[in-house]
Amino acid sequence: MRQDRIALAAIAVVIPLAMVATIYTGSQPQGQTGTPAKNKLRVVTSFYPLYDFASHIAGNRANVSSLIPPGIEPHEWEPTLNDVRRVGDADILIINGAGFEGWSRGIGAKTLVNTTEGLDLTQNGGQDHTTGVNPHIWLDPIFAKHQVDMMRAAFARADPANADYYDENAKKFSAELDALDSSIRQDLISCKKSDFISFHDAFKWFAQRYGLVQHSIQGISPEGEILPQKIQETVNLARSLGLKVIYSENLVDSRLSDVIASEIPGAKVLVLSPIEGISNTEKANGIGYIEKMKENVASLKEGLECTQ
Repeated sequence: MRQDRIALAAIAVVIPLAMVATIYTGSQPQGQTGTPAKNKLRVVTSFYPLYDFASHIAGNRANVSSLIPPGIEPHEWEPTLNDVRRVGDADILIINGAGFEGWSRGIGAKTLVNTTEGLDLTQNGGQDHTTGVNPHIWLDPIFAKHQVDMMRAAFARADPANADYYDENAKKFSAELDALDSSIRQDLISCKKSDFISFHDAFKWFAQRYGLVQHSIQGISPEGEILPQKIQETVNLARSLGLKVIYSENLVDSRLSDVIASEIPGAKVLVLSPIEGISNTEKANGIGYIEKMKENVASLKEGLECTQ
């Protein structure tokens, strides 16, 4: 390996891509009438996948927004004073939990919903002994159903007059998640390989659910410096496993993945999104969690050399 290229990649800090920083906000579908705006439940979610889930449950009976704007990598994000005020004004703050939102402690939410509560994330390799429990449960559709149910229950408690409405919406979206789970299993049934190299350790639960083996360039967070030894180890691993795809992400600079792929004959870089945020363009085009998961499966099928 050319040491100068490795050293250059090693000292480069992964930089989140600059994108327009506007707030995800819920909107009432055209032609629908619901609870008057001043009486609607006010729900703030920490970041994109929870916003997507909560919006499906809320329909036109609650206002849902996300604290972390589009295009912002959420692992190291910290709230501003304005964000703290927004949380204080909201009826519910929904977080992922499992240590993902360290800033949520003491933020002053009226009701805090931890969507990983009730899950044992220390079993079957869920515990990372360096940085703690792996929080990326939303990438497992079955765990995502648990998150949806936690939200549904919180909505119903806060707004009992619309409890049946929230229950029905949650039921419909959970059925979509079941269908997604079934389609993923079908899509991956013909794959020649089971190993893949993600950019950061976001796909532990996804891999465990579908019988795959995730290796990652970075740890639980995609940000930080990578040592030359780690780059060389990743190159050697990809060569030994016969992998021709190195995955990057949509919210980080792809140069590190590019350098690794350049050292592997015939390799290329594809995006495998942890779905920690989407762009304004994607949102405007109606692309959400389900669609992003399907895009991920398409990328994985190429790297895993699936025949279907």
